[in-house]
Amino acid sequence: MAAIGVTGGIGSGKSTFCRMLAPLLHAETFDADAAAKKFLSGDPAVKNEVTAALGAACFLADGTPDRAAIRAKIFSDAGAKRLLEEILHPRVRAEWTSLAEAARAANKHFLADIPLLFETGAEKHLDFVVAVACSPEIQLKRVTSRGLSTAEAQLVIASQMPLAEKVQRANSVAWNDGSLETLQAQAALLARRLA
Repeated sequence: MAAIGVTGGIGSGKSTFCRMLAPLLHAETFDADAAAKKFLSGDPAVKNEVTAALGAACFLADGTPDRAAIRAKIFSDAGAKRLLEEILHPRVRAEWTSLAEAARAANKHFLADIPLLFETGAEKHLDFVVAVACSPEIQLKRVTSRGLSTAEAQLVIASQMPLAEKVQRANSVAWNDGSLETLQAQAALLARRLA
């Protein structure tokens, strides 16, 4: 059974694709963004390291992360972004690689939704990588629909590896400019291929 990584840019539809593909493969799943948020919200060591690296303003008075402040900090300061990644990425990777090994040992597929898969070199630990991609116009529209301004959305998109590069490096591509039904059909096609 395979350890499969799904990646793509913000707004490309990778999480939706994972939710479609997982039941078709009866796969164990992992969401790297959710894991990073869990560490940021619930791990005192992470909170201390982030506070030391980025400043106390990254957390609200009740101790919860101030995502807007963190986003503003890392998109205006490449060094701060690197420091945050150095705190979170090793913890997230340790969690999903352990889960992937357990799934392999149980003869199950493992499916990991990892937005920064290639950026972090995660492909070395996976058997197969799917890139979910869409046109720049659709991507921008989806990201701004989440409440970000056009300028903020463009900053986030520009901070990630270009979708075209992810497409070139992946083993398979799901193109997501169309309907959910079209994306579901691509998930079904890939599940048959992986089976």
